[in-house]
Amino acid sequence: MRICLFPGTFDPITLGHTDVINRGLDLFDRLVVGIGVNSNKTPMFALEERIAWIKEIYKDDPRVEVASYSGLTIDFCKQLGARFILRGIRYVSDFEYEKAIADVNRTIAPGIETIFLTTVPQYSSIASTLVRDIHRYGGDVAPFLPEVVMEGIRRIKQ
Repeated sequence: MRICLFPGTFDPITLGHTDVINRGLDLFDRLVVGIGVNSNKTPMFALEERIAWIKEIYKDDPRVEVASYSGLTIDFCKQLGARFILRGIRYVSDFEYEKAIADVNRTIAPGIETIFLTTVPQYSSIASTLVRDIHRYGGDVAPFLPEVVMEGIRRIKQ
């Protein structure tokens, strides 16, 4: 079975993320969306909210699972029995950063491969950081987010 980890903070999950997940499902039998918890970061949206959003988006696809983890992503990969890490690449700068991490991961765990998928042009400018900034200042983030996430944000505002 080809098990893949798609790691990130997903704060919040964007249409760019879901595009990478959806295309990754053509490559893997099981795809675990791993929400990394970093004690040095304060997310805008609660971990439970982010998990719930992803579960709702993929409720009809048993190949997608959601889990949170702390520590090294490569260790979580081993824990899952995943042989692949999936990463989305928007720009050359993303590739340089991600390749450095992939090289370190390959040194630590030679049996785990990092797979890069380039984003489709319509999503290449979407980043969770940008979405959070737009949201923080009252802008419309609907063009960048799945409807489930928008519904959750509307509930939070009330």
